[in-house]
Amino acid sequence: MNELNKLTLAEARDALRKGDVTSVELTEACLTAIDGADALNAFVNKTPELALERAKAADDRIKAGDAPAMCGLPIGMKDLYCTKGVASQAASGILEGFVPEYESTVSQKLQDAGAVMLGKLNMDEFAMGSSNETSVYGDSVNPWKIDDRKLTPGGSSGGSAAAVAADLCLAATGTDTGGSIRQPAAFTGTVGIKPTYGRCSRWGIIAYASSLDQAGPMTKTVRDAAIMLEAMAGHDMKDSTSADLPVPNFEAMLTGDIRGKVIGIPKEYRPEGMSEEIAKLWDEGAEMLKAAGAEIREISLPHTKYALPAYYVIAPAEASSNLARYDGVRYGHRAKLSAGDGINEMYEKTRAEGFGDEVKRRIMVGTYVLSAGFYDAYYNKARKVRTLIKRDFEDAFAADVDAILAPATPTSAFGLGEMKSADPVEMYLNDVFTVTLNLAGLPGVAVPTGLDSKGLPLGLQLIGRPFEEGDLLNTAYALEQAAGFVSKPSKWW
Repeated sequence: MNELNKLTLAEARDALRKGDVTSVELTEACLTAIDGADALNAFVNKTPELALERAKAADDRIKAGDAPAMCGLPIGMKDLYCTKGVASQAASGILEGFVPEYESTVSQKLQDAGAVMLGKLNMDEFAMGSSNETSVYGDSVNPWKIDDRKLTPGGSSGGSAAAVAADLCLAATGTDTGGSIRQPAAFTGTVGIKPTYGRCSRWGIIAYASSLDQAGPMTKTVRDAAIMLEAMAGHDMKDSTSADLPVPNFEAMLTGDIRGKVIGIPKEYRPEGMSEEIAKLWDEGAEMLKAAGAEIREISLPHTKYALPAYYVIAPAEASSNLARYDGVRYGHRAKLSAGDGINEMYEKTRAEGFGDEVKRRIMVGTYVLSAGFYDAYYNKARKVRTLIKRDFEDAFAADVDAILAPATPTSAFGLGEMKSADPVEMYLNDVFTVTLNLAGLPGVAVPTGLDSKGLPLGLQLIGRPFEEGDLLNTAYALEQAAGFVSKPSKWW
């Protein structure tokens, strides 16, 4: 087989089981692709020796007849996941030199399932960003390109999206706090699912906003997302928010039959300034699902307009609390001190040097909204709005809506650097369609559905009921089959 790195997870798994290919061959193909793609800056910490060691072990398991679904499949790991013995920096200078002595639950589950980690992937610093331009490692670059402009792969899981789209790995892990799986997936023509909050353990994933963060897979197809999600999900005693529920065989639920399903179209998801091409694609997606046998019904999610401001109060508040632990005392970067400097100066200088501008901005906002005199005016009010947003979705699903179809992003991928000098709020608007799910704790999946007039991928988002990822993935599978999106970026890097 040639170009083994271009296989999907399902194709590679089947080839491994038939003996047509080995995990070592798959891994070597991916490592070669990674070495030839430095221009994308997707992998920031390559682990070839570890990858080949695990690939050989996976081949032994396959020969012995002990081969779970992910056995021998090469994947990338977002730098937000702590990986034992491998540097895990969250793309931040303040965690320089941090090498965990433990493995995150999700990465351990994937390792136990035989997956082969190729290395750590670029991301926005502490997952704070929508363009992968806040990373201490520099910008990750979208493998899709127009003219001479380099485009963002989205964020914060930009390195994961770029690596999957460019066939540097068969799949990758991401995390989603306000759209950080779904937005980059839409920008790169890949599939990304944010599971229900609690479906995947957060233990060992460096925290941004603890009530919003959720791990999920980024893959080439919906089937691959189903395969990988099953391996990642499950109850974890070390995470008090982890749901003690059985994990279904998500792949077995991909029948493509959605006859009789009711798909909601929220009328509030057409904000001013939304791309006409996105709106047209949304209408076409609804028609595709209707042709597959679903009923299309307009619904109302009346508190949607308050989601973005509520999110950008709650998330920074939690970040302010979570990032207080990075002080230069126990691990990571510590600033050089001047004569006479004390503990306060060490904290101030270390945090000033170690955190990037966007992280500092969010810490300051979060500290402000949690401060005396503003807690009720901002933080508590945002929490009440969050409850109303969650109730909107509950009312829609109670009215027999099975899934909701919406855009994943307001535009296709924009150029790197285009928003750096803009008002930060302009960047935050990239999350306008995605943050509602994190506030409500719902599952959502981005599916590539077409190309815009510039030849860049566009994605639609499906939103499902809590813990019904199987049904959601089946609807996404039906949309994927109807859309027939097979385009890939032309190799320029």
